[in-house]
Amino acid sequence: MAEIEVDADRARVVSPALLVVCLGYFMVILDSTIVNVALPALARELGTGVSGLQWVVDSYLVVLAAGLLSGGALADRFGARRIFHLGLWLFVAASLGCGLASQVSVLVAARVVQAAGAALTVPASLALLRAMYARPGARARAVGVWGSVAGLAAASGPVLGGVLVEAASWRWVFFVNIPIGLAAIALSRHRVPAPEPRERGLDPAGQLTGVLALTALALALIEGGHRGFDALVIGGAVVFVVAAAAFVMVERAAANPMLPLTLFRSPTFTGGSAVGLLINLGFYGQLFVLNLYFQQVRDYSALQAGLALLPQMGVVVLGSTLSGRFTGARGSPRRTVLTGLPIAAVGMFGLASAASGVPYLLLVPPLMASGFGMSFTMPAATTAVTDSAPAERAGLASGVINAARQTGSVIGVALIGALVGSGAPDAWGVRAAFAAAGGSFVAAAVVTLVTIDRPGRA
Repeated sequence: MAEIEVDADRARVVSPALLVVCLGYFMVILDSTIVNVALPALARELGTGVSGLQWVVDSYLVVLAAGLLSGGALADRFGARRIFHLGLWLFVAASLGCGLASQVSVLVAARVVQAAGAALTVPASLALLRAMYARPGARARAVGVWGSVAGLAAASGPVLGGVLVEAASWRWVFFVNIPIGLAAIALSRHRVPAPEPRERGLDPAGQLTGVLALTALALALIEGGHRGFDALVIGGAVVFVVAAAAFVMVERAAANPMLPLTLFRSPTFTGGSAVGLLINLGFYGQLFVLNLYFQQVRDYSALQAGLALLPQMGVVVLGSTLSGRFTGARGSPRRTVLTGLPIAAVGMFGLASAASGVPYLLLVPPLMASGFGMSFTMPAATTAVTDSAPAERAGLASGVINAARQTGSVIGVALIGALVGSGAPDAWGVRAAFAAAGGSFVAAAVVTLVTIDRPGRA
């Protein structure tokens, strides 16, 4: 079959090929928000507490964060479209396993496989996108569309999840992935170009130490919030430090490292990756807490909780769309990032000051601000990282930014989730969680000021 080329100099930015690539990404992002609203129902049926729920979320995020780096390398070596298909097949099969799980341990195991599929799909989708658009301005607008589709998925997740939980069962939040994934596989065979693979070695030692470090970090943070500093938590912290040091040593010595440390010589690449980590730390940490807060403190049903999240998730589409246009018009992501982050921080601090015992309508403005600020920032941070890397490392660069984001999600769910305690969230815990999320956005703004696109720096 002849390859399909999308030349942004002659064609519209929005094309069938772009929409098909976005469909696979839609499925992955939908899963990241639809599962949260089902957590209380899942906990009741499978008999688990907050710690178990954190593992349901973080088992997925740990493997996704570590696997994205190898996913980018595999996309470069074997071809982005081929890896895109493989990731979709794994995700669909694992979603079926998640929906059929009868124990938390089985669900967590299926989530690990699901994450492996997502780790292949996400960087491959960005590598395909870069291959389709040669001009930086058009590529920035395409990333904005990509982010808008992700925003639509994120916004749809809570409401769709609430409907499925209320009408059927929490299991349907996983079953819904199956038709979406199969459609993306079928359509991409005819609509999406197949960039030529590039010869590149793999790095199994780096992958192993990376997964070990992130798993140990999640263990220390999640269990530390409920058990205190016992032997398991201290051991997890020690393993994290040792594995992280081993990872750096392996990457320095490897002939074909999955994370070439030389990429971090670019301040923009380093800063953009750090911003991605901090944004997800705050946003997904607060999202985990919000779902528990609405259902366990305000006694909302799953559907009511999903609808309550609409002000935050609904503006994600708008923010992502405007981000791509704003960045494309100005030719630099710096101003976009520095516009979105303060808005997100104000929203989080607003939730921290108004979360407990106030009418729901008073929560709407800070919910909208936090959702818009995050979504306005993220496509620009992604563009900063991918454009600062050489073209032949497009898959790797997309893997790095997404790995940084998912690492932030791991830390956010574990750390911010731990602030609410092991039972139903109390007023102090909810306030502390939202304040911590706001602090992460402030830290990201500081990082942007000193790293991304500073004049005179390569």
